[in-house]
Amino acid sequence: MATALVLFMTPGLAFFYGGMVRSKNMLGMLMQNIFAMGLISTIWAIIGFSIAFGGTGAFFGNFDFAWLSDVATLDGNIPGMAFVAFQMMFAVITPALITGATADRLKFGSYAVLIGIWSIIVYAPVARWVFNENGWIFEMGALDFAGGTAIHINAGVAALAVVLVIGSRRGHGTEAMPPHNLPFTMLGTGILWFGWIGFNAGSALAANGVAAQAVVNTHLAAATGMLGWLVVERIKTGHATTLGAASGAVAGLVAITPAAGFVGGVAPMIIGAIAGIGCFAALGIKAKMNWDDSLDVIAVHLVGGLIGTMLLGLFADAAVNGDTDGLFFGGGVELLKDQAIAALAVMAFSFTVTFALAQGISRTMGLRVSEEDEYVGLDQSQHAESAYTS
Repeated sequence: MATALVLFMTPGLAFFYGGMVRSKNMLGMLMQNIFAMGLISTIWAIIGFSIAFGGTGAFFGNFDFAWLSDVATLDGNIPGMAFVAFQMMFAVITPALITGATADRLKFGSYAVLIGIWSIIVYAPVARWVFNENGWIFEMGALDFAGGTAIHINAGVAALAVVLVIGSRRGHGTEAMPPHNLPFTMLGTGILWFGWIGFNAGSALAANGVAAQAVVNTHLAAATGMLGWLVVERIKTGHATTLGAASGAVAGLVAITPAAGFVGGVAPMIIGAIAGIGCFAALGIKAKMNWDDSLDVIAVHLVGGLIGTMLLGLFADAAVNGDTDGLFFGGGVELLKDQAIAALAVMAFSFTVTFALAQGISRTMGLRVSEEDEYVGLDQSQHAESAYTS
């Protein structure tokens, strides 16, 4: 059930992002996200899962599980194939998150090459570091229940790297580029919120008390993330917008992801509220740096992931999961230090490798569409289709 819920998040993400782009790029956005379900799932079965979970290395797996061979030998309380499937959905949605930052300007073929290689050389190794008991981040003692570092920080900083390579959209900063269908974005928000229950609770790998706590934490963080964003948006702009409500909820969901099975009580509400406020504030950094992160992936996923990862070092409660206590629960600064090291290491690795990969693709097959194709829109230039006939 958790696997199915996480799978449904990728179409939800497609509509969340799709509603925010201009109408001429709607199918382009939907295709990039849905295509990830096909390509990344295949790569995961062939080699990705084995890199992440094969062998005993701290940094990179072997090929024991290539082509899903011998997966039944996995240790644990669930069938090996159930674990393969659940982790597959994480692998699918992580590169799909990048599409929000690069909206309106990627060649489809180049995008396919980018996320395909990225899933092998960036996502799978980082997933190993974080989720595999042999991974160096896992062994160090840093906590990440469902992917604050491996998914959100990883994808967020990768998005920044690609944006720096491809540059801004034509007309960025001078032309209005309003969302063409905010009802689609609100629909996508609802699907993401729904699916995130499986994303986080499923990471307990059991239907138990920790999973139940993760359900409550996930929902409450989304709720207060929305409220936190809307409060500061209303104060700053005079309006509480539907886009703000959607963005705030997702910010809360991102921030609670690493902490979902490690905190309790009022902590998820505090984490969500801080994320909503902090991610809204991060929009100012994007504007100041003139980064054309089209749909605020950096502000929501990178910053939200960092907020959740670091606040876990404060709010972790061993009473919830029998694990480590954070600073506020008498655990000292050790966990906070480990969280910072994990976040910085993932950021440095992901940014460096992604930037080099994007540069390589840009200088060979080209990563960005031509100016004419961008003007026409991705729907027609890349797919010869239109989302709307009139």
